[in-house]
Amino acid sequence: MSEQYEYVPHRLLRRRVRDIASGVEGVLMAVINENVSDTAAQERWMELAYIRGASGREFTTAATNVQPAPDQPETASGRRDQRSA
Repeated sequence: MSEQYEYVPHRLLRRRVRDIASGVEGVLMAVINENVSDTAAQERWMELAYIRGASGREFTTAATNVQPAPDQPETASGRRDQRSA
């Protein structure tokens, strides 16, 4: 039997994010590649994002549903060069 989970690096760790599936915002605490299968016969792995909401409770969503919260500054690759504007 293989490991049941593995931590995955993510560029938004410890930053404010938004879950696009629910619209809820919080801080991204971890992204974990987890075996979500309920049987040992066939493994099913999925990257789950653990987000801590304003209440302090954490919830999970697919890592692909995570985006920076609207109040967060854009990353360097997403910024326009202000000198050329």
